[in-house]
Amino acid sequence: MMDGLFKTEEVTRIATHLRPAVERILQIQSDSGAIAWFENGAWDPWNHVESAMALCAAGEISAAARAYDFLAAHQLADGAWFGEYGNALPMVDRLFISREKAPAVRDTNFCAYPAVGIFHYLEQTGDLERVRTWWPMVARALDFVLTLQRPDGTISWSLEAWGSTEDAALLAGNASILKSLACGIGLAGAIGQSAEHRRNGYNALRTALRSGTLLFDRRGQGARFAMDWYYPVLSGALDAGRARDHIFARWNKFVPDDRGCLCVMDEPWITAAETAELVLALIAADEIDRADALFTDLLDLRDEGGVFWMGRQTEENIFWPQEQSSWTQAAVILAADALDDTSSASRLLTRPLL
Repeated sequence: MMDGLFKTEEVTRIATHLRPAVERILQIQSDSGAIAWFENGAWDPWNHVESAMALCAAGEISAAARAYDFLAAHQLADGAWFGEYGNALPMVDRLFISREKAPAVRDTNFCAYPAVGIFHYLEQTGDLERVRTWWPMVARALDFVLTLQRPDGTISWSLEAWGSTEDAALLAGNASILKSLACGIGLAGAIGQSAEHRRNGYNALRTALRSGTLLFDRRGQGARFAMDWYYPVLSGALDAGRARDHIFARWNKFVPDDRGCLCVMDEPWITAAETAELVLALIAADEIDRADALFTDLLDLRDEGGVFWMGRQTEENIFWPQEQSSWTQAAVILAADALDDTSSASRLLTRPLL
């Protein structure tokens, strides 16, 4: 039963096309409130929060609140969470991902993202009293992340990598952290808390992101990944004019035939999540018609019941892998909400906050 707040009574994409996607997330959510990738699968705080936001956007406020309560109950003493790297798991066969235990680290991007979820909850519900109970969790998490900020403004990808040969600042991850810091600053203002040191961290990181990729792509691999392409736009690091130029400079590399976004430039794999996030980036760049058309193509990635596959392998023309992750559903739901401007928090991910 939906219990959310909406700005309109009009029929929306969530209501007409995406209710099975909402139900899929609810099916995966455990009694504890945790939302894994899929049943018995990996769990990490970033994808957990994205799924909680999707539930909130779809009116499942109680389920979203349980997800945030779970986060608060399982935060580590240093403000972080151990998040599992499900994409590091092998395939059981050519179609399915292993359900074995995934490697886990304290990833800064993972740990920052609850700030976005809690600010989204506040915009959707207006429940400042509930948000106050989660604020200490958000504050500790962001402070943990900022302990790994370098003098050049960039932020290391994990505590475990800090100072080692594996240390690096990842472009998409840092762009996502920028949005998280902006939401944390917004939350602090809403509840009357100081945010000066977080604002200083935000400003230093934004300057680094605007300087280009040299501070981030030290191994020369980032240009292959769609997230490193569109996240500087989605995060608000670039202003509208630069954002549009940035997107279209590499559009043909990542969006072949305008039918969806490749996850990796040189792999024949169009994914629902990357395509949905690109829809959000296009909205942020004020390319609404193109975003709408791309979203329509997304609907081809559903099964007969309306639940989204992770993606399609275009050379073999098969859904691959044959998994229906929580975060895949979540990304599509959030893109639909932003396009229709339905919920009270529908534009949080696509508008500049600072």
